[in-house]
Amino acid sequence: MCGIAGYLGHFEKADLNRMSSRIAHRGPDGAGMWCSSDQQVGLSHRRLSIIDLSNAASQPMADETGQIVLIYNGELYNYRELQQQLEYLGFHFKTRSDTEVLLKMYLWKGVEMLNSLNGIFAFAIWDNRSKTLFVARDGVGVKPLYYTTTSRGLLFSSEMKSFLDLPDVDWTVNPTALQNYMTYHWSPGETTMAGSIRKLLPGHAFLARDDQIVKLWSYYDLPYASPPQDMSSQDAIMMVHESVRAAVERQMVADVPVGAFLSGGLDSSSVVAFAKESAKDSNLPCFTIRFTRPGARDEGMEDDLPYAHRVARHIGVDVEEVPVGPESLRLLPELIYMMDEPQADVAPINAYLISAAAKQLGIKVLLSGMGGDDIFTGYRRHYALSQERRWSWLPQAARQAASELASRIPVRNPMARKIRKAFSYAHLPEDERIASYFFWEQPSAISSLLAPGWGMNPEGKGVGTPLLDAIEQLPESTEPINRMLYLDGKFFVPDHNLNFFDKVSMACGVECRVPLLDTELIKVATSLPTKYKQVGREGKWVFKRAMEQHLPREAIYRPKTGFGMPLRAWMQEELYDLQEELLSVRSLQNRGYFNVKAVQGLRAATRRGSVDGTYTLLAIICIELWSRIFLDKSLTFSNDTTQSSILAEV
Repeated sequence: MCGIAGYLGHFEKADLNRMSSRIAHRGPDGAGMWCSSDQQVGLSHRRLSIIDLSNAASQPMADETGQIVLIYNGELYNYRELQQQLEYLGFHFKTRSDTEVLLKMYLWKGVEMLNSLNGIFAFAIWDNRSKTLFVARDGVGVKPLYYTTTSRGLLFSSEMKSFLDLPDVDWTVNPTALQNYMTYHWSPGETTMAGSIRKLLPGHAFLARDDQIVKLWSYYDLPYASPPQDMSSQDAIMMVHESVRAAVERQMVADVPVGAFLSGGLDSSSVVAFAKESAKDSNLPCFTIRFTRPGARDEGMEDDLPYAHRVARHIGVDVEEVPVGPESLRLLPELIYMMDEPQADVAPINAYLISAAAKQLGIKVLLSGMGGDDIFTGYRRHYALSQERRWSWLPQAARQAASELASRIPVRNPMARKIRKAFSYAHLPEDERIASYFFWEQPSAISSLLAPGWGMNPEGKGVGTPLLDAIEQLPESTEPINRMLYLDGKFFVPDHNLNFFDKVSMACGVECRVPLLDTELIKVATSLPTKYKQVGREGKWVFKRAMEQHLPREAIYRPKTGFGMPLRAWMQEELYDLQEELLSVRSLQNRGYFNVKAVQGLRAATRRGSVDGTYTLLAIICIELWSRIFLDKSLTFSNDTTQSSILAEV
């Protein structure tokens, strides 16, 4: 697990140094750099040593001829099996690293090696024989990769902030991305706030030559195009049980201490149970959040703490409590810098604080339960979609009326918010309804908050277009719940959850792994009949039954909660001063993105309790912070920062 950056074109070594310095936090254990003899290719690497801690495994790594040079961020979970194949074919190894395995896989198969890899990765390989740069990102998108082109050539990096110190990178804000971050609170697909900078999509790769990309292609897609298999419930339960166990065991590989997130819910508890089984007598330190002030129940959240301790006792692991309170919100500006993107979510704060606690204890690898809801169902939108059969047969006029009535429901409590969201898009065709479940706020409401010139997609497309385009790639016979799960895995997982999870953990020099998003497990999950996923109100039906022999029943069947915090209760406390500054008339007018009167009206209505604009206001705050950091460069952070003093800086 590391950080990579590089260029192809007419840049200088000093440019590469600047890019590498911005991501030094990703690799506290070493740094390396390689430039071609004509300086037309530059590759840099920041190392977090996880497998083979020796200097022999340092990067950039070249083959014996010096013609092939690799930089790589990630882990290959099947590298031992691949090494055995390579040795059988006559390849010799100088290290015990997965890096060397990746390098020699390229020597054996070239770009076709991608179909043999099980892991999380973003890498770049310079092949001097063909004068070609080969760049790829893992199929699920666990590891990030950004790229951009300038008049001098191509740049790429693990994090967008690498481009901050290069004067010829265009940071002009993309209106489509602005609308995305307001509507979803993340941006689906390749679009970023900076119009010239793109995300390399999960499961994609490109070849570049002569300073430009000459081929960009998809080598992996989530396998929802294949129809589910016909199987009994018992066979499904057994398949899930063994596949989850195998995925966790694969991802335990490390030459450093491994720990885990433990919320006491099904997903993290299952990962910890199998990790403890795999670790045998080794210690598996776990971490959970402890809210220092109440407020969670008021927002429909369950306190994780008692469940985490119950599971820890049952499995036989130690659990460290990480305190989180309103004061933790002061980390928000720093987190925007870490994440590169203005994601309006407080879950990154929890992930960051746990990662920092793990780092203090010398733990470099943390296992997460992320992904269970995205492959087996579990989100409220999955339940809402499953209930559409009760009303989707209604005539269009009736569904239109239901949608209009839903828009008038006051949203003073969690249940009212759920009902309103469930019926807001009842009038739309099925695929559009499926895509709309991912909206945090209605596009029409967002348009009213945007200033002239920012409220219309410049390409004339709706904010749901990327999701609808993706759904169209699936066979018409694909069931609605699998269509939604496809969008979860293709967009929500990499563009939201994995983006913040990777960035904030790596800011602490900690690698987070996600066994429930292992590609072999995904293959099993997509093959299951949907009747074993969402069963009435119960999500993850098959996963829950598979874990009954390992976990306390109250952990498996506990109320659903998210990895967040009671923001609505706390935002008026620690974030009050930040709101007063960032949402002031002066600030909004200076930036020019938003309709000042509409934003001020939303603030007032939220304070009165007549509407719930908390997260929409948070989105505006995050966008303004992002702009100050990445456009104005008026807020700066050091690579080793662990505490924030933002309010004083603002």
